[in-house]
Amino acid sequence: MAKIKDEYRTPLNNALEDGTPCLVGTVSADNHPEISPKGSVVVYDAESIAYWERSHRGAASNIQSNANVVIYYRNPAHAESLPQGAALRLYGTARAVDDDATKNAIYDMIPEREQKADSGRNGHAVIVKIDRVTNLRGDDV
Repeated sequence: MAKIKDEYRTPLNNALEDGTPCLVGTVSADNHPEISPKGSVVVYDAESIAYWERSHRGAASNIQSNANVVIYYRNPAHAESLPQGAALRLYGTARAVDDDATKNAIYDMIPEREQKADSGRNGHAVIVKIDRVTNLRGDDV
């Protein structure tokens, strides 16, 4: 597992508020890639990213058949706290959260705007265990 550096927490957790939501890349069972914006991405712990899946479309079904994902974040306004290119690529393995306590904890962590978009909590939480973090050049950071 890779560690998510402390200096990456604030930019990632504030991505939606900063106008630069993360993009989550998944691959379907028939090997078609898909990119989905996820405004709910937050650092869950030192080795994991979490997000709230409320669309119930491509990304949700893709991780059921292929759990490998990449989360892409870029914001030049944070160039001083991010590696070259002011970008991060976080590679990992996703899983839908089964237990209510963890699901509720993740919902409580996501931006208020995302909570309001699913005030009935009809979505579900996803945790991505991070295996690797790179910059735009593909260097581990």
